[in-house]
Amino acid sequence: MEYTILILILPFLSFLILGLADMRMKNGLAGAIGTASLAGVTLLSYLTAFQYFMRGRTAEGVFPTLMPYNFEWLPFTTQLHIDMGIMLDPISVMMLVVISTVSLMVHIYSFGYMKGEKGFQRYYAFLSLFTMSMLGIVVATNIFQMYVFWELVGVSSYLLIGFYYTKKEAIAASKKAFIVTRFADLGFLIGILIYGYYGQTFGFTPNFGPHGELASNTLPALALGLMFIGGAGKSAMFPLHIWLPDAMEGPTPVSALIHAATMVVAGVYLVARMFPLFIGYAPEVLHWIAYIGAFTAFYAASVACVQSDIKRVLAFSTISQIGFMMVALGVCTSTDPHEGGLGYMASLFHLFTHAMFKALLFLGAGCIIHAVHSNEMSAMGGLRKYMPVTHWTFLIACLAISGICPFSGFFSKDEILTACFRFSPAMGWIMTGIAAITAFYMFRLYYGIFWGAEPDRQLPANEGTHTAHTPHEAPLSMTFPLLFLAAVTCVAGFMPFGHLISSDGQSYTIQLDKQVAITSILIAIVSIALATWIYAGKKQPVADRLARTFQRMHTAAYHRFYMDEVWLFVTKKIIFRCISTPIAWWDRHVIDQFFNFTAWSTHAASDEIRDMQSGNVQQYSIWFLAGALLLTLLLLV
Repeated sequence: MEYTILILILPFLSFLILGLADMRMKNGLAGAIGTASLAGVTLLSYLTAFQYFMRGRTAEGVFPTLMPYNFEWLPFTTQLHIDMGIMLDPISVMMLVVISTVSLMVHIYSFGYMKGEKGFQRYYAFLSLFTMSMLGIVVATNIFQMYVFWELVGVSSYLLIGFYYTKKEAIAASKKAFIVTRFADLGFLIGILIYGYYGQTFGFTPNFGPHGELASNTLPALALGLMFIGGAGKSAMFPLHIWLPDAMEGPTPVSALIHAATMVVAGVYLVARMFPLFIGYAPEVLHWIAYIGAFTAFYAASVACVQSDIKRVLAFSTISQIGFMMVALGVCTSTDPHEGGLGYMASLFHLFTHAMFKALLFLGAGCIIHAVHSNEMSAMGGLRKYMPVTHWTFLIACLAISGICPFSGFFSKDEILTACFRFSPAMGWIMTGIAAITAFYMFRLYYGIFWGAEPDRQLPANEGTHTAHTPHEAPLSMTFPLLFLAAVTCVAGFMPFGHLISSDGQSYTIQLDKQVAITSILIAIVSIALATWIYAGKKQPVADRLARTFQRMHTAAYHRFYMDEVWLFVTKKIIFRCISTPIAWWDRHVIDQFFNFTAWSTHAASDEIRDMQSGNVQQYSIWFLAGALLLTLLLLV
């Protein structure tokens, strides 16, 4: 599979060409180059998946780990070195399909959405860099190579979130995303260094020694826990989630790419990639990941119930769904799917299905914003009459994320719930309740957009006059990705995922737990019915009455339970004042003054001896003779 190197080369070449050409290239040509490169990547990814999954099993029935390319980049010792290459195994091949598919749809969609935008070429160049960076993460042969591309993902997200660099909100959002994720990545880097030093490798199979000797050793758990902090930052786990809702300031297709296939799923992929190490050396860390994921899922679902900006509703939905994936990985107690390892397959299955319907939701939201020129639900309502394609595809995505059979989200989410019940009945019921909240807020969003009362759609034309604005369906370049992703959402649940992806490479048949499935469907239907009763009408007296009755709770949830204010207090009052200010004083008054003293003393000494270099030959001769005489006397003595 030597051709797999092209999966990284093609988007990188696209980035170079578009970045160097910049404004000199026509928009259509720039979009065609970016889209063509991603079409090539997608075809190569599908070819890789076909060859690997259809023909790749060994005689023992296990999918092997292949390395078409791997070379030593930076040697340190005979054992410890940093390699660069491409590694193919079930989860990396699956991620190639997810990333390339969603990215291609975003590239096609952007032809219509970004038409006429200033910086069109720059936008496609950044998209190519973003896609290449995420592809580099999933095919990395070692943890340090993963970290290199991990940071490239951070840079790419900074560039795309701040694409509208003339807007203060976009600048603030891009800096917020960059700083928060860099803070988390510091833990990731420290974890990698501990891992490399004590494991004597940056590969995914460290040499920690016999397992029995490590029973009381906390170093592997510490290294893996610190690595998870980096994953928690990228995947917006509480309390490092604060950057993701503000990241909506970037173009909507970028939001689809970040939420569905690139940045936020990187943390889930990291935990899945290191899963055997977590099970073998740090199972307690894995369980803490489950608890953090469960709390994050509940927190984000609660906030999503009251948001009015449709992109922010979807942003908190993503945080909640990533929490589901983390919980599924965290509740695993074994690498054997029959003995507690079901959550591994369930998590990655949900990553696959979620990527498709979440991209569909964000691209649908982009069509809606393109039609009404606003993100607020108050500017929407009744759009099903004007935008039938967007309406039906958005409904399919809402049904999928709500866990309604036979859409793909039902199969993957129910596998997560089954794994949670096997781990603990309490965890199972908690996640079932959060799934019910998901169905509620998604259909609140659906009814608010497509069924609510139509606002007065009058756009100002000139001073003193207004012109009527009728929403309309998006062009084919924007609706085709919706139709494609809706079709995948309808059929992806029937894919024999357990035959392809498992924690030990074996083939397993995933069987639904009928009791869990029936219970979750009934609860989802009840939640949808409740949302229909409250939000389907043109007026919403029940919602208004609930908001007045629970005003404080409603206000707190709308303001994200003031987590941004808490972080602002922590950074300004604690980190800056109590930590950074004393360090800055020490730096200015001790470190700087020490080096200033060194410079001053050198300068003063040079002033004293500079007269010795006078240029007078007679004076030099006297000093030479005096020195020779002194040396002679010393030798005689």
